[in-house]
Amino acid sequence: MVLCANARFTPRARHVKSVGMKRIGERYVAGKPYRDRMGAYGIILGRDGHLLLVEQEGELQLPGGGIDPGEGPMQALHREAREETGWRIADLRRCGAFQRYAYLPEYGFWARKVQLIFTARAVCPLGPPSEPDHIPMWMPSEVAAAALDVEGDRMMVRQALDAGLI
Repeated sequence: MVLCANARFTPRARHVKSVGMKRIGERYVAGKPYRDRMGAYGIILGRDGHLLLVEQEGELQLPGGGIDPGEGPMQALHREAREETGWRIADLRRCGAFQRYAYLPEYGFWARKVQLIFTARAVCPLGPPSEPDHIPMWMPSEVAAAALDVEGDRMMVRQALDAGLI
């Protein structure tokens, strides 16, 4: 079930044309040199109904991140989940998307982040996260829907709960 029916995806879902896509947070500011930054993020469900989240620099987020050149969104999410949480995931299903405008200090540029959201299942731990300063944590879905720091992450978890996807 796609919760954001207004997004147009190419066959590999590498590029998204914003056609009424929900914007979260800051508005577009004319004159800022925005770069498009595609990303894949997961609402990752454990066996006990808790969500696998990641804390980075005091911010609670859905696991995920940028899609690298030559990579599809699902490949990116598998990689990001492994790097940020140390877990293998499976059963990915795209459930929505949103965009937000933000400065990315780690890259030194302003971005229009298009965040593709997938539901997934946590399969097994592979080891500790390979990315420094990423702390994996489990949280009940209802609590995560209120506790996540990114407004779009909270919105997508609430929508997935309401739709019975998690």
